[in-house]
Amino acid sequence: MPDTGSRLPAAPPLPMRDGIAASRVYLPRGPWKTLGEFLPGRFPHVPAEIIARRLAQGEIVDGTGVAQRADSAYRAGMWLWYYREVPDESVLPFDLPILHQDARLVVVDKPHFMASTPGGRHLRETALTRLRRLLALPDLTPLHRLDRETAGVLMFCADPAARGAYQSLFQARAVVKEYEALAPLPGGLALPLTRRSRLEDVRGCFVVREAPGAPNSETRIELMGLDGCPDGMARYRLLPLTGRKHQLRAHMSALGLPIVNDGLYPRRQAATAPDDFRQPLQLLARAIAFRDPFLGIMRRFESTRSLRLSQ
Repeated sequence: MPDTGSRLPAAPPLPMRDGIAASRVYLPRGPWKTLGEFLPGRFPHVPAEIIARRLAQGEIVDGTGVAQRADSAYRAGMWLWYYREVPDESVLPFDLPILHQDARLVVVDKPHFMASTPGGRHLRETALTRLRRLLALPDLTPLHRLDRETAGVLMFCADPAARGAYQSLFQARAVVKEYEALAPLPGGLALPLTRRSRLEDVRGCFVVREAPGAPNSETRIELMGLDGCPDGMARYRLLPLTGRKHQLRAHMSALGLPIVNDGLYPRRQAATAPDDFRQPLQLLARAIAFRDPFLGIMRRFESTRSLRLSQ
């Protein structure tokens, strides 16, 4: 059967709903005769009865918006659309201050424990969903991301026509990102230094590790001082040239300077451990700076947050 439906429709057949865009799933070639046969295997973590209910209620549609049923014929090459559900999502008791807003950009001061965009167990309580709903900007999209555990400056594009110009700045490494972290004293480590290494995903785990091979990550690490730090701790400025997953956390840990309250580097807890709001990761995206491609001026946005350990 030719994959005649592999191209996505010009626009999703389901509109934005309460700040949440419709999700999609592609139907590959395979032995399935009906959607009722295929979908439970495609979403093994969703109870089969929930998939059956959603099909029966017409909540899963094809690219033209036509509701599909359990006995609908399986057509390889087509897309299905639906609204993702997270029934037991916890409400985060944190504000999302807006640092700047204009016709093209929205810049916020993200709190710890809030995901930048929907994924996994986080859907409504994410920066993107909150902002789309609060500002009535359904076309808002992220220009970069912060780890859920990291707080600080996060930028979004409000104008789809401007997204490419801003995104190209990140691709060209023309955006200066400055982070701040609390970690153990450097001991005999000479600072400042630049850490270059190859970071690779660890199969089956939501972590990365340094591996042999050509470096694909680079971070400059500077000692800011000891003022306001608990005994044995210091404040660091981290300047990433690249943007690999968990790059700052992995580099600091590899140097023997794990960031305070980091449960993954070195690994001390499961990635699914419950959040302890009293002990946020002591990592802050302090500032971001770039030359605006439309205004031609240097712009810098800085977080108003501070890193402090609970007493």
